[in-house]
Amino acid sequence: MSSIHGHEVLNMMEGNNYNENSLLRQINEKFGLNAKFHTCSKQDMCAIELIELLKRKGKFKPTQSTKFTVDSSKICDH
Repeated sequence: MSSIHGHEVLNMMEGNNYNENSLLRQINEKFGLNAKFHTCSKQDMCAIELIELLKRKGKFKPTQSTKFTVDSSKICDH
C-alpha cells in the first residue's frame, strides 16, 4: 500500500469545516480505514496520528463555530 501525503488531506479540507471526529470520518471515507500517511517530517502515520500532527503544527484555524478548517497559508507547495 502506498502512503498518502498530508497535503492531500489539507487540500480536501479547503472550504470545509470540521471537528476532529468529522475530519477523521471524511479521511476514512476518502482514503480508506487502513490508509497510511506521511508529511515532510514524519512517515507511516494512521489518520488519527496525521490529524494530531497537523494540529500541533498549526495547520488548522478555528472557524466561527466550534469547528476548524485548513489554514491555506500553511500548506507547503512542493
